[in-house]
Amino acid sequence: SKKRGLSLEEKREKMLQIFYDSQDFFLLKELEKLGPKKGVISQSVKDVIQSLVDDDLVAKDKIGISVYFWSLPSCAGNQLRSVRQKLESDLQGSNKKLAELVDQCDALKKGREESEERTEALAQLQDIEKKHKELKNEMVQFADNDPATLEAMRAAIEVAHQSANRWTDNIFTLRQWCSNNFPQAKEQLEHLYTEAGITEDFDYLELSSFPLSSSSHDPETPKQLLVEDQA
Repeated sequence: SKKRGLSLEEKREKMLQIFYDSQDFFLLKELEKLGPKKGVISQSVKDVIQSLVDDDLVAKDKIGISVYFWSLPSCAGNQLRSVRQKLESDLQGSNKKLAELVDQCDALKKGREESEERTEALAQLQDIEKKHKELKNEMVQFADNDPATLEAMRAAIEVAHQSANRWTDNIFTLRQWCSNNFPQAKEQLEHLYTEAGITEDFDYLELSSFPLSSSSHDPETPKQLLVEDQA
């Protein structure tokens, strides 16, 4: 049967053994030659060494133009002891936090033991929450009658009203100018006005039934068109 290849952890142990046995410094190319003797193919030596460096089990440093790798059993032992101490400290912290949470849980359970009174109170709470949700939905339906919304509508209507009457002023001014400068074209101009929708009943707009915060158009205007509030 085909021989099973080494796992990454087995390769790491093999390469570490090279350092521990010799307690020497190596170039990468030297390790790539020594690796196959331990069963680690040369092509994978670089990745295995890098994983050991990442875990601080192998040290490396550049001396001149060359990069050297080394690892001493004492250094690896110190590293492992440091990792163990950190894990133990984390475990103690987690156990302390767990104990605090258990105490909090026990404290919260006090006064919440199952009883007819508590069951009835929870049922009432559910009814109140349901009613609250229904009222919120109902308020959304009446949002258009909100005072702030109505005030915004009043302001928008007033702006539109003033703008419309301002254009009415412009149209009257333009008609007067055309009459003064082209009296011979009176019939043609009247026909043009009619096509544009400017008929004899064209006049200023007045808002009398919708209360506004400021006055509407000049009440002295000779002819006015009343716009009733349809709300």
